[in-house]
Amino acid sequence: MILIAGGTGTLGTLLVRALTTSGEAVRVLTRDAGCAATLRDVGVEAIVGDVRNPATAAEASGGCTTIISAIHGFTAGRGTSPATMDRDANITLIRAAVGNRVEQLILVSVYGAAATHPMSLHRMKYAAELAVIGSGLRWTIIRPTPFLETWIDLIGARLPDRGKALVFGRGDNPVNFVSARDVANVIEQAVHDDTLRGRILDITGPDNLTFNQIAGRLTAATGTTAKTSRIPLATLRTMSLLARPVAPAFARQAQAAVIMNTTDMTAHGDSTLAHRTTIGQLLRERNCRPAA
Repeated sequence: MILIAGGTGTLGTLLVRALTTSGEAVRVLTRDAGCAATLRDVGVEAIVGDVRNPATAAEASGGCTTIISAIHGFTAGRGTSPATMDRDANITLIRAAVGNRVEQLILVSVYGAAATHPMSLHRMKYAAELAVIGSGLRWTIIRPTPFLETWIDLIGARLPDRGKALVFGRGDNPVNFVSARDVANVIEQAVHDDTLRGRILDITGPDNLTFNQIAGRLTAATGTTAKTSRIPLATLRTMSLLARPVAPAFARQAQAAVIMNTTDMTAHGDSTLAHRTTIGQLLRERNCRPAA
């Protein structure tokens, strides 16, 4: 039995589909009762509960040989955060895995995770990495760059109704993006491949793209005179501070956009991936007509 914590998100949904298709027994831990019911309808075992609760984590991991943690608190609202989810919930899950003698744990972290990173997500993921490395479990750590699908959706969110792509900041800083499905493929491999135990795997995409380039591909794909609107960098900085008390998830997203505009976000070194999905492939599969 494979437990997937975070099995209803962008990456988790792909993992559930891939592992069940290959014949694996999969269990999903989710807080969403509706998602749990949908999973059960297609034959996937689902437990409704909060991974931060030690009793729930222990119940969900019981009888499992592998745990995949794809949880994150980056876009969560009040009461949840990278500290409570990416660090504390992962530590709770790791302890439950040790208590239930789970054979291996695959932790989805983030590219560039470090104790001194300016983003709390990266600092909290790094704390979880240290916990799993010191747990005595067999482990694999997956460090993907930002998901291409997520940013295609964010930048293209206003295209259907307003005819505009949304660019955060200047949008001219190259960022490495990876397809979530490519990350899912590596995780599926890590479930079975003993050579990936005890390794930290950087998972990067084929291209370093700017927000402007993604917007350009999306507007060209519409075949219309779609335009681009922009949130200025100064506005993003202000929102990252003022929104913290009332909309912490939004504040984190604004801060992330600032960092993605002002720091080196390109990927360094070779990726573990043998094949990497391009933005053109994703747009073609969404029945778009990407620019050449």
